[in-house]
Amino acid sequence: MDFEQARFNMVEQQIRPWDVLDLEVLDTVMAVKRELFVPEASHNLAFSDIQVPLLNGQVMLEPKIEAKVLQALALRKTDQVLEIGTGSGYMAALLAAHSEWVRTIERDHALAAFATANLHRADVQNVIVEEGDGANGWPTRAPYDAIVISGGLYEVPRAILEQLKPEGRLIAFVGAAPVMTCELTTCVAEGRFETVKLFETLVPMLHAPAPERFVF
Repeated sequence: MDFEQARFNMVEQQIRPWDVLDLEVLDTVMAVKRELFVPEASHNLAFSDIQVPLLNGQVMLEPKIEAKVLQALALRKTDQVLEIGTGSGYMAALLAAHSEWVRTIERDHALAAFATANLHRADVQNVIVEEGDGANGWPTRAPYDAIVISGGLYEVPRAILEQLKPEGRLIAFVGAAPVMTCELTTCVAEGRFETVKLFETLVPMLHAPAPERFVF
């Protein structure tokens, strides 16, 4: 496969049509070698407009969604970022290219090891992979300028929102099958948050409990 041509086609045919027009984001997608983060058996799918299967039911999200998330966060080089749900490490690599450092949390041991190896192979040096449960964020290193939750949630726990700095941004995929909404939440002041809906999609759920419901 001609990886560079496939990468160019991915940007022009999938990402740009989704209104991802920020030149720095497009440059990053061209620079970070997605094929280094795809399981060997799926190399021919690295640039396809699909969710690429990983271990234990997890996936790499479609390239256009990852690029859209990166654009919406509007990261600065001084930003400190938390990602919950490391997967292959590719999203962490994209985030790292626009920030000071990324701390990414993965509860699955095999995926954490896979992502760590991929990031090392891609020479990404400002990502820290933590193996653990990020269902309530990672408070020991809070607060963060940006948080990305790379799996589905029924709702965003308040405990995670409170790990944002003032003006911090959080991206999450909220809801349940058959459709979820990608939401951008901004901490507008201490304890106050505003949320906008970006687009609809469907992603695998994080291993997080469903919210309690009252039954009458």
